[in-house]
This record gives sequence, structure tokens and C-alpha cells, in this order.
Amino acid sequence: MKKFPLSCEINGKKIKKEIDSSLRLIDFIREDMGLKGTKEGCGEGECGACMVLLDGKAVNSCLMMAVQIHGKKLVTIEGIHEHKYGKELQDSFVKEAAVQCGFCTPGFIIAAQEILAKNPKASLEEIKEGLAGNLCRCTGYENIFKAVDKARKK
Repeated sequence: MKKFPLSCEINGKKIKKEIDSSLRLIDFIREDMGLKGTKEGCGEGECGACMVLLDGKAVNSCLMMAVQIHGKKLVTIEGIHEHKYGKELQDSFVKEAAVQCGFCTPGFIIAAQEILAKNPKASLEEIKEGLAGNLCRCTGYENIFKAVDKARKK
């Protein structure tokens, strides 16, 4: 096990920690940092449940190594409320009944944050296209799309 001296920012907090260089980012987030909101669904980058923002870009944490966040800013669902659309997205998901089991919700909110940060006037079609990498097996997508659109309009 080769160790790596990781230095980054997670949800606004500076982190310096020695980690195993073979540690996946999802495992670092959940196990080392105790941030359980990020979920692992498929482990192959297909479902979007593990999405986090890395320097403002939504990425699948199951496909990244923890060492890749060295010197960068990471935001998980636990820190999304500090971002421009974060609280509105969370509130809209509740109000629009876009949550059932909740497993996929963090990934959808993270992806939606990136979409709206890049394009605050995103059309419903652009929102749908932007969320295409996220899967939900319970709620159905219409309420999710409505929730993102509602947050955009606030």
C-alpha cells in the first residue's frame, strides 16, 4: 500500500490527510470522510448515484481515484446547499415529489447544480439532456425534471 499526502477542500473545509494511493474517491468520501450522502449504485459510472462536484464539474466518484482531487475543491450532497441553486434544488425535489427511496437523489441534485450553474436559463429539454446520465428506478423522471425546472425559475 503506497501512501499519498492528499490536500484538498471538501464542502468548504480544507483537508490534509495521508491516504492509500489505490483508494477510490467514493470510498474516501464515504468511509474516510464519513459523508454517506454520496451513494454507490453500479460502480461503473452508469447510474449517476455517486456524483459529486469537482471544481464545479459533476463527476462519478466511483470512477475516480481519491488522489485525483489533490489540490481541488470537492462538493458532496452534504455541502450543496452552500451553492447558488443547492437549497432551491433540495426544496424543489421535496415539493415536486421527486424523491421516493432517495438513493439516486444526491446524484440528480449534483448533476442539476452543474446544469444550472452553467446555464441558468436552461430549457426543459436541456435539463433532460443534462440529467441523461442519472438513473432512477422509483420516482419516474417527470417529477425530477419539474423539480429542476422549478429551482431554475426561483
